Amino acid sequence: MTPVYILSGFLGSGKTTLLQRLITHWQGQGLRPAIVMNEIGDVNLDGLLVSTEVPMAEMLGGCICCTIRGDLSIQLAELIEQEHPDLIVIEATGAGNPLEIFDAVTEVSLYMKLDLKPMITVVDALHLADLHASQQGKTYRLMIEQIRCGSVLVLNKLDLIDVERQQELTEFLQHTNSFARIIPAVKCEVDVAGLLEGDGARSSLMGETAAVHGESPQEKQAHQEEEPHVCHSGCQDHEHHHHHDDERHKHHHSGGHHEPNHAHASHEHVTVYTHYFHGPIDSTEFERFIAELPREVYRGKGILRFSDTSSRFLFQYAYRESDYLKVTPQKDVPDVAVFIGEHFDRSRIAQRLEEMEQKQRDLA
Repeated sequence: MTPVYILSGFLGSGKTTLLQRLITHWQGQGLRPAIVMNEIGDVNLDGLLVSTEVPMAEMLGGCICCTIRGDLSIQLAELIEQEHPDLIVIEATGAGNPLEIFDAVTEVSLYMKLDLKPMITVVDALHLADLHASQQGKTYRLMIEQIRCGSVLVLNKLDLIDVERQQELTEFLQHTNSFARIIPAVKCEVDVAGLLEGDGARSSLMGETAAVHGESPQEKQAHQEEEPHVCHSGCQDHEHHHHHDDERHKHHHSGGHHEPNHAHASHEHVTVYTHYFHGPIDSTEFERFIAELPREVYRGKGILRFSDTSSRFLFQYAYRESDYLKVTPQKDVPDVAVFIGEHFDRSRIAQRLEEMEQKQRDLA
């Protein structure tokens, strides 16, 4: 049987960073992992951060849990038959409902020999802390569903909130999903062996929280191990809306070509804008543009050229934090930027980027 891990978490929470650490761990054990990477947009930029030695199937332009659900069995079958991996990791899109993704994988396991492992969910501490203050909105409800359906919760980006809020969030996670192990992290630096085996010591944050509730960490862990983990989110009541935009090529695979699937759709409350650049732009203007993105844009990523340097850069934006990495793509990747969020004005984003491109053309 092929072990299958599902990696869940909201947009920009740090899933790909954790994925890299998992791959390094498995490779260090002499194992051959493979990846199914699901993006609700049309471009897989996170895949550039993963070694080309790792077999990868890309499921683009939709979510496993609805519009491209049927493609999952094809992708898993081809990975297993062509690459013979020791295990597979499915990195779900951050906009996906975790229980429905879990359900889609379970369907495949009915006719393929898959060993479905407990779900790992990465939680963005800063983003959750801000949304928890109001406790409303579709994004907040989706994050709660992801938390409730995880067997292991990696509470990431703790360096961005103070100690008091760290404790508050840890108690909130414990209350929301008392069956999950909670692992505190900064940049997803975790004990991977302990995360996977489930026998690592409880975190110090959890120990403090258990003490507040009158239980020792050992008692708390014993209590949680009495029953198997189940999802208490009421996810089955989740209304999963989608709408059809235009025709997109749904997925690609490094081992061959597939026919396009022309049923592109997205979650109704999720807005995606993809911008293809025709040339370099000014780095200072682009950084200013990123800093001024509306709060409704949760995630941004892309690869582009700047007029003041000959290098190409991979940029990452997640909830008001941005990062730039000099890259040399191993495959043909266009200059492109993808922005994902909730009901933001795509036309304004497009206008700003087009103005930057036009300015460079005028200077040239």
